[in-house]
Amino acid sequence: MRSLMLIFPELDDAADWQPDPALEEDMGRLIEEMTRAGVLLDTAGLRPPEESTRLRLADGAITVLDGPFTESKEVVGGYCLLQTRSRDEAVEWATRFLRLHGPQWRMQVEVRELDEQ
Repeated sequence: MRSLMLIFPELDDAADWQPDPALEEDMGRLIEEMTRAGVLLDTAGLRPPEESTRLRLADGAITVLDGPFTESKEVVGGYCLLQTRSRDEAVEWATRFLRLHGPQWRMQVEVRELDEQ
């Protein structure tokens, strides 16, 4: 099964978007392990929402808006596309990802199975 791991960091300001070098090294090792295990299909961090563009469809009309936007409670900071044997395995990888960050981080990860019917 394929799952999308959506990463929701709780950040106070744009400076928080830059991980420290030790975390980057730890993350590199986890990504390498996931790749060797055949679990990781794709991953990336996302640029801050201030640099994004939103498209909205309403009443048949499309509106395009460039950031920055009013404050959002939840911001997707990155994703991982996983290929696992079960939901439990996907949750285990997500748990390992969260543990790397340590107690100074506040974040959530949502694991959603792709609908491949």
